[in-house]
Order: sequence, then C-alpha cells, then structure tokens
Amino acid sequence: MRMYETIYIVQPDLGDEEIKTLSTKVQDVIAGMNGDFKRLEDWGIRKLAYPINKNPRGRYFYLRFDGDSPLIAELERRLRLDDKVIRYQSVKLEQDVVAAAAVAKSAEEGTEEVAAEEVAAVTEAETTTTVEG
Repeated sequence: MRMYETIYIVQPDLGDEEIKTLSTKVQDVIAGMNGDFKRLEDWGIRKLAYPINKNPRGRYFYLRFDGDSPLIAELERRLRLDDKVIRYQSVKLEQDVVAAAAVAKSAEEGTEEVAAEEVAAVTEAETTTTVEG
C-alpha cells in the first residue's frame, strides 16, 4: 500500500449535515476499497486564488490515507461527480509527513537553536564532502 494525501475544496455555504455526509462518503470509499484511513482535517474556509463557479471562497479538507491506485481512481471519480466539491488533488507521498511536521512543531516550541545547529551541522558536512570529493 502506498501513502496518499488528498486535498479537496467544497462550497463554503454547505451546512454541517452536508459536510458530514460528504466526509462519510469519502471514508466509505476508502474502507470499501481496502484502504487504511489515517486522518481527515477541516482546514476551514479560505479565499481562493481565483473564483471558481463564481465562488471566491472555499472550504478546504485534508485527507490522509494508504491505498492502491484503484482506490485513488474511485475516490477521484466520486469527488468529480459530486456537485458540492469545487476542486480536488491527490498526491502520492514518498515518506510519512509526520516527521517533517514534528520537526516544524519542535522548532515553533522554542528549540530553534537546536534545529538551527542540526541544519548547520548537516550543511557543513555536505560542504566538506563536496570540497574533499
């Protein structure tokens, strides 16, 4: 199984019940195609870069799951057929993104000095290997 993330944008004026129904449909597709659902995050209503179907705003959702290519095809087909969904994009992840998020969070919590020292050490090691080699 491969790791995937999908970000989809829905109409901003949807009610809680409609959003819940759409989220349930997405999770059912993943479960029905033997995928492993990881998380679904509601990023809230944000301004779009350009109006889509005369909507200047959209409600963003982040979906993280494991699955195969038939699962992606079915999920995107269902999102494309739903009129509530404005846009969607699925991306295959090379490695788990939790590690990068944890590093960013530790940097925000006041360990910037440690993170900066680690980056400097890695950069110094890279330059010494390129100079020597």
